[in-house]
Amino acid sequence: MGTANALGIRRVRQVPVRVGVPVGLRAARIMSMVILALLPVASVCGLWIDGVYRDPPAVASMLRAYDLVTLVVVVPALALALLPSWRTARLAQLVWLSVLVYGVYNYAIYVFITAFNALFLIHVALFGLSVFALALALGTVDVTTIATGFRARIRARVVGGVLLLLAGGLAGMWVVNAVRFAVTGDLPPESYVVLPIAGVHLAYVLDLALFAPACALAGVLLWRRVAWGYVLGGVMVLFGTVYQLSYLTALAFQSWTGVPGAAFDPVEPVIVGVFVAATALLLTGLRQPARSS
Repeated sequence: MGTANALGIRRVRQVPVRVGVPVGLRAARIMSMVILALLPVASVCGLWIDGVYRDPPAVASMLRAYDLVTLVVVVPALALALLPSWRTARLAQLVWLSVLVYGVYNYAIYVFITAFNALFLIHVALFGLSVFALALALGTVDVTTIATGFRARIRARVVGGVLLLLAGGLAGMWVVNAVRFAVTGDLPPESYVVLPIAGVHLAYVLDLALFAPACALAGVLLWRRVAWGYVLGGVMVLFGTVYQLSYLTALAFQSWTGVPGAAFDPVEPVIVGVFVAATALLLTGLRQPARSS
């Protein structure tokens, strides 16, 4: 001690380093809790307050259908995924990410093609919170831990191929319609869910800029059995399943409310079945996670 002091050396007190939840992950969880609080408010009000949507009947009935799926499927899924005893589980993280993707895609429709209504600020908040929470969650999720939980690699290639086919089919249809419009001036045909042309335009944008590329990227990475492929693949099959369910529900709502031109899409049950099968094939190979708070 005396020699060390004589040489001017000070003993540095060692402070134990605390390893906690990353700041980005904590922020994403907090924003997700706010999303969880706002989702049922927006959905219940949209379903039961008469005239809250000031849009044409086709759009209003579609939004109410989406509200129903959000209330019955999405809210419980997010609540379970955020439980402290389960939120670090591999499946819970995939469910959480898929719900955030749903929030971005779904509420882009609410904020970009609808008229001003009493729920405007809630819808904008849900859209913005989903964007930022998803960005932070993707930056902090433990990709390696999730990927190592999948047992059968052959399943990954099958699901990757399915995602590539779905992405190619969807993007191909929209590109052909867009090119036809550029050449002939004929507006793209409506989907079976009746929408004004602004709604069709937004659907093309979301699918061509986000959904189809994400499915294609997940498909390629899954085929190559890259760690990120398991994360993106799991998220996209979960999100795709829920959103196809929303589409089916919207078809039913438009038919029940007598929207002119509303019709049943004979291909849609097949697409739903493909997503459900891909989800089951991929996620049933996921090992039971260790639980942690």
